[in-house]
Amino acid sequence: MQTVASRLRRLPPSCGPVRLIGVDGHAGSGKSTFAAELAAVLGGAPVLRLDDIATHEELFAWTERLLREVIDPLGRGETAHYRPYDWRARRFGPARTLPPAPLILIEGVGAGRRALRPHLARLLWMELPREEAWARGRARDGEEQKAFWTGWVEAEQRHFTEDPSRPFADLLVCQRNEGYGVLPGPQRGDGPDQSLTDSDEPSAVC
Repeated sequence: MQTVASRLRRLPPSCGPVRLIGVDGHAGSGKSTFAAELAAVLGGAPVLRLDDIATHEELFAWTERLLREVIDPLGRGETAHYRPYDWRARRFGPARTLPPAPLILIEGVGAGRRALRPHLARLLWMELPREEAWARGRARDGEEQKAFWTGWVEAEQRHFTEDPSRPFADLLVCQRNEGYGVLPGPQRGDGPDQSLTDSDEPSAVC
């Protein structure tokens, strides 16, 4: 983790003065845990959770709002303001601020989407098969969220079919019994987007 953190610190800014780091992967793949640990190693780097941006009605259709409320202000070196979504109350909560720190992590399904990649200094992908990730997510959320997961799986499959992230990842992150393994990613972010089918499935050995 220290090696990854050191490499991220040396990157040039990608969004105004900010080095914006995307952490993407299937739901249940461990993005939040990894991002929290990486943020701590980075000295308390802010973490923007896409669960705070998405809503029941906009599981993935939040791009314009994120760009307007967060990415554009950070790109100007200004403090961003957004209202995190309350998934139980089904409404937006009080506004939060996100100052333009040297390093900011943005984690969640879709963090590596096409519209965000130009603003990212690096894209990290949690290397876990989708069925395994979804099983972990269902076990974590319990029966209360069973109906939600049914709709989520369909929406996530559709999203990654139309706008895959993994082919453009700079690094693949593998959770191990102790810590994480990190491998070079496909690193196709500089090339044109491609229409892919099963390309979000892991092909590397961690």
